[in-house]
Amino acid sequence: MHILGISAHYHDSAAALISDGDIVAAAQEERFTRKKHDPAFPQHAIDYCLAEGGIGLEDVGYIAFYEKSLVKFDRLLETYLAFAPSGFRSFRAAMPVWLKDKLFMRSKLRGHLTASSNPKAVKSRRVPIVFTEHHESHAASAFFPSPFETAAILTIDGVGEWATATYGKGEGNRVTLLGQLEFPHSLGLLYSAFTYYCGFKVNSGEYKLMGLAPYGNPVYEDAILNQLIDLKADGSIWLNMKYFNYCQGLTMTSDRFHDLFGGPPRAPESQLEQRHMDVAASIQKVTEEAMLRMAREAGRRTGMRNLVMAGGVALNCVANGRIVREGPFDDIWIQPAAGDAGGALGAGVFVWHQLLNKPRAPKRGDSQKGSLLGPAFSNEQIASVLRSEHIPFERYEDESTLVSAVAGLLANGKIVGWFAGRMEFGPRALGARSILGDARQPSMQAAMNLKIKFRESFRPFAPCVLRERAHEYFDMKPGQESPYMLLVTPVADRHRVTPAADDLRTMREDPDLRRRVNVVRSTIPAVTHVDYSARIQTVDEERHGRFYRLMKAFERLTGCGVLVNTSFNVRGEPIVCRPEEAYRCFAATEMDALVLENCVLLKEGLPEGMREARAGYLEQFALD
Repeated sequence: MHILGISAHYHDSAAALISDGDIVAAAQEERFTRKKHDPAFPQHAIDYCLAEGGIGLEDVGYIAFYEKSLVKFDRLLETYLAFAPSGFRSFRAAMPVWLKDKLFMRSKLRGHLTASSNPKAVKSRRVPIVFTEHHESHAASAFFPSPFETAAILTIDGVGEWATATYGKGEGNRVTLLGQLEFPHSLGLLYSAFTYYCGFKVNSGEYKLMGLAPYGNPVYEDAILNQLIDLKADGSIWLNMKYFNYCQGLTMTSDRFHDLFGGPPRAPESQLEQRHMDVAASIQKVTEEAMLRMAREAGRRTGMRNLVMAGGVALNCVANGRIVREGPFDDIWIQPAAGDAGGALGAGVFVWHQLLNKPRAPKRGDSQKGSLLGPAFSNEQIASVLRSEHIPFERYEDESTLVSAVAGLLANGKIVGWFAGRMEFGPRALGARSILGDARQPSMQAAMNLKIKFRESFRPFAPCVLRERAHEYFDMKPGQESPYMLLVTPVADRHRVTPAADDLRTMREDPDLRRRVNVVRSTIPAVTHVDYSARIQTVDEERHGRFYRLMKAFERLTGCGVLVNTSFNVRGEPIVCRPEEAYRCFAATEMDALVLENCVLLKEGLPEGMREARAGYLEQFALD
């Protein structure tokens, strides 16, 4: 039985293939179209999933769509009527896409799918289409792939149909949602409102706001709690809608909101002020407290000792770290593709377990396969691409020789593009499409930000760490995992260093965030944020294979079990999918080496003309 899960037409469209309960493939459409957060129908992702499964659409038993479009449309109409006539401009902007794509989703799905497959075979079978609820899809994506037989479930995002957060329980092959918070009262939309106010793009820049927060002080926390929201003991919130504009307008915040925080929204790309850092710190602290209360309430209501999470807000790694340290649970598991992309996977596994009542056997670790569910490319395919473009490379036939050579490059301070195995599903690079560097190098963070990623200099980089050594470097228990880079934890005291007096003043007072973030705070300065925290990815051989063996080779050379791991892309571009995209990114930036499976390219080995692609390459992307 093959089930095709689909999410589409909002942001991060994706497809997933479930075969007899096994997660065969999953990918976001953006990786194929090269349009970041592409909301279009995920035809390329569907084609990939079917090819990976070795089937055609005529072999699919069910198509599962991740939400109920008609119920969402009902919510939009009720909202516009409630705010009429002030919501007319927003209504007028929204209706064309609804009437064209979203409202008639069943017929649109059939039209898209039959047009690109065997129409007669598909039409003769009339493949059933199942519409799950948005937060059911999130809950299913969180529980069914998890390693737990039973668990409390918490889903938090902007909004689905009506729900903005739910809690429930998972038992065996069933998920049950027990309660929900409803629109317009949304922790996700609250955080997005502050994302917009601080000059970042909604549904894209929330992680930038989280990275900015440690530079500030939560001086506006009381204003948020007293004026904007009523935060209850169970984590539920009630928003004062006088401060927001997302129900009826084309912006997230109102003039009253701007007056409360001392001025209009920051213009994108303009100078960050201390006020913006303090605003970010304040909403981050409120969000953490709300999530912690929600998690505790889910534990109290269900009596479960494990917790699973999904929804876009579950990507708030700092809050997740607090839930691990301060919550009532023995263990937690978070869906790696926690946002809307993961809804495609959730809808598929929901049909298999919940609707078809198929049994579930939790696996040690999880059944998400390291979230390495995207395309892979053979050495022969890669070599053919490189030869066709007359690109010089060296091919290693032996893996141990390869990883030793690459570890040597990293130990010598080189920045390496690493392309190996199946592409990651979800927003994080987990060692398949990564840019790697030596975490011990004080200059590594600035070099990666300014010469390769071309992004805001205040943003931290994440460490990948050998799982067996994670507790030595970070405030983690022996054996504790974070394989999907979804937890922030403090750097261990033994690895912290005390900055000199001048550096302490820089840390606290310098308006240039580049200088603040580059103060050496630990023995792994490239991955230590200004508050001595780090967003951890633990690496193990079962999930990560060659990537783990590379890290072991680096450890043998240096004694260090930590590397910098950032996504293989430049700002404004999706993570690379194909070898061609990896090469273009390598040639256009100041990466020193590129590893494409067993093929290694060195920058100094490239002909001069091949290095001139940088300007044209970067112009392809909207650097917002």
